[in-house]
Amino acid sequence: MDVSVIFGVLGNIVAALLFLSPLNTFWRIVKNRSTEDFESIPYVVLLLNASQWTYYGIIKPVVLLVTFNGFGSLMMIIYLLIFLIFAPPKMKVRTAALVLVVNVGFLLGVILVTSLAMSRQARINVTGTLCDCVTIISFASPLAAMVRFQHRPPPLLGFDTIMNNF
Repeated sequence: MDVSVIFGVLGNIVAALLFLSPLNTFWRIVKNRSTEDFESIPYVVLLLNASQWTYYGIIKPVVLLVTFNGFGSLMMIIYLLIFLIFAPPKMKVRTAALVLVVNVGFLLGVILVTSLAMSRQARINVTGTLCDCVTIISFASPLAAMVRFQHRPPPLLGFDTIMNNF
């Protein structure tokens, strides 16, 4: 068996564990039937990140990239659905709008523009660059939740969410 395949599979296992790291946060949301002061922005950005990398893995093609980012997309969708179920009405509207604009609108725009207006190699290069940019943004997305804690204690930020990106 090729060494790169072994490391690829090990990388997929580690990535799956990273995508499972917010489980404690969402278990708490379900148990308390409230999102408390949790913020949805990190999960919206992580969904975009995983979805874009899945698209990149499809057009490149890289099977290992598709598998773990497809799994990550699925997990982020589940997390966001749980968040929407237990969020207060204003937060539901805000989160749904973010998902529609960022995850549906932006991702669909990227797929349409790169598929219809670019050669295969340009599509791969542009999509890869956009994926890199979104990955950088996803590292900063937990900071959006910290802004809400100017006058509150930070334990509700969700340590798992912050560490999910590292």
